[in-house]
Amino acid sequence: MAVVMEKPETTQKAAPAAPAKAARRISRPMAVGAILVVWLLLFAVLRGRQTLTLAAADLTGLHRWFNDVNDSIGAHRNSNPLFLYFFNEIRLVIDNLVTFVQDLISQPSGPRPVPQIGWLGVVGIAGYVSWAVGNWRVALLAVAGFTFFGLQGLWQESMDTLALTLSAVLVALLFAIPLGVWAGLSDRFNRIVTPFLDFMQTMPTFVYLAPLTLFFLIGGASAVIATAIYAAPPAIRITAHAIRSVPETTAEAAESLGATRRQALLKVLLPMSKRTVVMGVNQSIMAALAMVTIAALIDAPGLGKTVVQALQSLDVGTAFNAGLAIVVMAIVLDRVTTAASARQEAARRSKNRFLRWRRPLLGVGAAVTAVLVYLSHTYVWAAEFPGEGSTGSSIASAADTATTWAQDNLSGLTNAFRDALTNGLLNPFQSLLTDSPWWVVAAVLVALAVVLGGVRSGVTTAVCVGLLVGTGMWSDAMTTLASTLVATVLVMVLGMVFGVWMGRSTLVDRVLRPTLDAAQVMPPFVYLVPFLALFGATRFTAIVAAVVYAAPVAIKIIADGVRAVPETTVEAATSAGCNTWQIITKVQLPMSRSALTLATNQGLIYVLSMVVVGGLVGAGALGYDVVAGFSQGELYGKGLAAGLAIVLLGVMFDRITQAAARRASA
Repeated sequence: MAVVMEKPETTQKAAPAAPAKAARRISRPMAVGAILVVWLLLFAVLRGRQTLTLAAADLTGLHRWFNDVNDSIGAHRNSNPLFLYFFNEIRLVIDNLVTFVQDLISQPSGPRPVPQIGWLGVVGIAGYVSWAVGNWRVALLAVAGFTFFGLQGLWQESMDTLALTLSAVLVALLFAIPLGVWAGLSDRFNRIVTPFLDFMQTMPTFVYLAPLTLFFLIGGASAVIATAIYAAPPAIRITAHAIRSVPETTAEAAESLGATRRQALLKVLLPMSKRTVVMGVNQSIMAALAMVTIAALIDAPGLGKTVVQALQSLDVGTAFNAGLAIVVMAIVLDRVTTAASARQEAARRSKNRFLRWRRPLLGVGAAVTAVLVYLSHTYVWAAEFPGEGSTGSSIASAADTATTWAQDNLSGLTNAFRDALTNGLLNPFQSLLTDSPWWVVAAVLVALAVVLGGVRSGVTTAVCVGLLVGTGMWSDAMTTLASTLVATVLVMVLGMVFGVWMGRSTLVDRVLRPTLDAAQVMPPFVYLVPFLALFGATRFTAIVAAVVYAAPVAIKIIADGVRAVPETTVEAATSAGCNTWQIITKVQLPMSRSALTLATNQGLIYVLSMVVVGGLVGAGALGYDVVAGFSQGELYGKGLAAGLAIVLLGVMFDRITQAAARRASA
């Protein structure tokens, strides 16, 4: 009898447990599915109503108010005390810095028909500095790279780009290094500054340009200020990390020996953090170079201006030649600063031997460099690069020939691929976003944010959606959103395929990772050129370029996540009879969930920045609005509102995916 009584009791307790466990397991996918089903039903019933569509030439009250503010600032720029004694002074200082560097290496100064230091001196300085901070291989690369700029017929454009980049990095580091040290020493300041750094690194490069032109006008000064702001966050973050990475016992030992806080910082913390800080300088230089090229939209000189003009006229050959110069400059600057970081570590480990044989050679190298600088300052043949850039003409001609061949022979394949993806995926999804009532899309976005990221993500999304409606750019924002999400799906497909392959094979990782690292060095502009040749000036060009631009970071994150899965777990699954596919899908990917979510976060941010840049080659939507705002005065306010809409999309993407990543890792 007792057994009979216990059995039903056990059944009553166990029966509800299984459904509850199942409900926990499937509740989130079911919620997402239910939201999408309701959305599709409402779309079928309410399609085309309350879509908040705005024609290309139409302006809202907010846009007109932005135009009025711009006109008012222009009228009172030289009388308003805030501009007269603050913004104008900042612009004057930066402009003087830029002019000084340009006069030094790129543009004629005063009565001289050539710069103060001509091509031979610049090449000599580049080689010497690269050798001094790196090694002879890096020096050869720098000399070859800088010589190549002249052979391309792009010496002055390259030097203008270098001048703006160096000026911006100098300004950025003047603020970034002290702020990074402060954040490394103070937990409170680190907590305060981190959200601002997150926000700044979420914003696409385009967004920095429009508001800064409002205060600093267009030109080199505004470009340097925008670039410095964009390049500062990596240096701040990495410097703070470097300071915090120094063992506490080391700092305590210095204090126990009587060192003051300043002495401990200067004699212990900073020297031990030098290698990591140099890595931060590397990241700032790469960010600055990417921003300087895009700053051509606000009339910044250099290679970016050549690329923009060529893209707008669909001149693939010229764009390819200038884009190649940008890639070469990025590679040289990256390798030099990376070698400097490695040299710091080598010098620390073997200081005496390092100094014993390098000091005499450095002295000889300095003397040779000084002679080259003198020659380039004195003689025209050493100041003006010889030749007429025939190599660049040949490169442009070859690119045009390749473009013509691709269009004649591959157009069937490329057009079929473009049409299949556009008609099969992009157009239906874009129609779902742009033709649904705005309040339906808003409700769906907030609901998905709550399900995926939690209540806080839902609140952030609701605020962003409300502000998006207020910008008057809802329809264009939804078009950009559609392109961004479609490209992100493709990025994640590539990321999982190649990331899993790299994570499971050390050989594949060694082969692919250098290529992925090199791809991350190239500025966004460069990716548009080859796909412009293949697909023409369409939004699909921007999407494919965005996929190629964002895929490397996603692949590397997923590869690291797969590799982090314990080998014992994989061996246990193998001994249980699982095949390779089952191990990947049932063990490695589920255990890499946080890495997948982080890859999605980074993929979205990278894709958004590239899709917006694609406004230069027919992508339309918010990117086109921003570009039009720079070129047409009456659309300035609309372009500024479009930049704000891009920021809101970026913040929304970032908060949802970060919250989802935290949930996945919990």
